[in-house]
Amino acid sequence: MSNRKGKPPGPGSLKEEIRQRKPFASLEAEVFLNLLRTGDYLQRQTEELLKPHGLSPSQYNVLRILRGVGRDGLSCREIAARMLTRDPDITRLLDRLEKRGLVRRSRESQDRRVITVRASDAGVDALRRLDAPVAEMHRRILSRLGKRRLATLVRLLEAARAA
Repeated sequence: MSNRKGKPPGPGSLKEEIRQRKPFASLEAEVFLNLLRTGDYLQRQTEELLKPHGLSPSQYNVLRILRGVGRDGLSCREIAARMLTRDPDITRLLDRLEKRGLVRRSRESQDRRVITVRASDAGVDALRRLDAPVAEMHRRILSRLGKRRLATLVRLLEAARAA
């Protein structure tokens, strides 16, 4: 088991983690699989952090989106467009948040077909309580990369999505 330079894979190498003996089909395949594995790791860390607060990552994302737009709120369609990950049933997701009192929905007076969703005070408070733990999780996982490499990683990931 060696990498492209003939050295054995190091700690945290994908080949070692998934116990793969053969070389990857291509460098692109190795990068792609690394991104999937890393994304899964980040998702699990986020789920573990949010679970005691009774939130899923998608619910947390909706609350962050709504806090960001303030009292104006957004339509369901606009929330769905801003989500980090697709959720096929945004209506049910909003139903659960509304039932818990974390968001409010209202029909617009100018166009009764449009329903605007806003974060409630309880929703904003829930986010406020999570701000420090989430920031600490980000630091714990990513700070060892350093600011320069993190900035490079942002640019590389954006370029990959733009392709």
